[in-house]
Amino acid sequence: MAEQAKLYEKLDSYVKDSREEYEAKLAEIVEVPTVSMDPDHKEDCRRGAEVALQYLQSIGARARVMETPGNPVVFGRIETGADNPTVTIYNHIDVQPADPEEWHKAPFTFFKENGRYEGRGTTDDKGPALTAMMAARYSAEHQIPININFIWELEEEIGSPNFEHFVKNNRDRLGTDSVLVSDTIWISRTRPAVPYGLRGAMMLTMTLETGAKDVHSGLTGGPARNPIGEICKAISECYDASTGRVRIKGFYDDVRRATKKEVDSFLASGFTTKKFKSDHELKKLRFDDASRVVKAIMAEPTFEVHGITGGYQGPGVKTIVPYRAQAKISCRLVPDQEPKKVFKLIQDFVRQRNPDIKTEYISALEPYIGEFTGRFADAASDAMKFAFKRQPAFTREGGSIGAVVTMKKYLKAPIVFLGLSLPEHGYHAKNENFDWGMASGGIKMFVRYFDEISRFSR
Repeated sequence: MAEQAKLYEKLDSYVKDSREEYEAKLAEIVEVPTVSMDPDHKEDCRRGAEVALQYLQSIGARARVMETPGNPVVFGRIETGADNPTVTIYNHIDVQPADPEEWHKAPFTFFKENGRYEGRGTTDDKGPALTAMMAARYSAEHQIPININFIWELEEEIGSPNFEHFVKNNRDRLGTDSVLVSDTIWISRTRPAVPYGLRGAMMLTMTLETGAKDVHSGLTGGPARNPIGEICKAISECYDASTGRVRIKGFYDDVRRATKKEVDSFLASGFTTKKFKSDHELKKLRFDDASRVVKAIMAEPTFEVHGITGGYQGPGVKTIVPYRAQAKISCRLVPDQEPKKVFKLIQDFVRQRNPDIKTEYISALEPYIGEFTGRFADAASDAMKFAFKRQPAFTREGGSIGAVVTMKKYLKAPIVFLGLSLPEHGYHAKNENFDWGMASGGIKMFVRYFDEISRFSR
């Protein structure tokens, strides 16, 4: 107990003294536009990896940039003893694109005001990554008996297409007793949240060609088929756009239903429909009952239409019948749905109704479900309460993290989510931001978590 008291007596001053360094490092890495989606930023992603490498080396980690067929992965390790347990911290440092016209200030220019940090990547996921890194340094300096691995990916925002290659080719150095992911979101600033599940995602396209070129609607309208209309008809048969309910037989057969205890915990996260609409700037929802909304986000699958292309898109109305249309669609999936099985259900359903529509599988991420009981969950709960003075709620995330499924498959270690982002931080949105309140609390949270799990028997 005396050693533990000594560990924490200087933690507050460490956090305070680290603020200037934290802000300087966050500013530097945010201003590297590591947009993995855009090939024009490939060299920026490489530059971001080099900056990250320097950061890990600066805290005493042995680190290197690991090559993949795509963007590299930065790997580091703080070694405290061969007999000590190992925790692996996963973050990503690639970011979403940003339209400068939508932002208050240039998206890749770091802006700081009253403890608020604005810039693309501040909350997703560079800010949380640096928070965990600062905590790891304190833990090592104060001799918490735990080895710490760092995995910083540069392709998470495009579905982690080469992460499995990295893991499979480096399994000898990636052995771990547990994994910590700090890339998740609370529901409300007033109540910490520990997610234990992620929805998966399956992407597909529907394409229909009914001719060789656009034709005059006066000369051909009537007998000429309209592929945009037919695509829309097929989509409307797949799901009810008013309720979101999928009409395809078998779509819900494998869904693992959330229990009442789980839903009660979802609601205990501070969720309200009013704040949900405000945070995401939504004018109206399909339904307003809080229990129904939170289940739909965290524990139910979806069918979403992201875009329909075809025909004339310019000003005014060009009176043609288009010859080609395509719809871009995805389904968020929940445990125990299998992406390829769901795709086959959709493909067969559409083919029966319109055999000329080509339904093509693009990619998928499997859903993930972990535990919200047991020693790692208890340690996560204790760490959040220690840092933020409130007992956290256990939730599920509506989004997906492809690397998590890969780590579950290959590392075979418990995975714990300790995120620091808030809805108002603007994940993937304009004016993305983070703040010192969450970063400073996060440093304390991670130190506490490392201390707790260091005592687990291997």
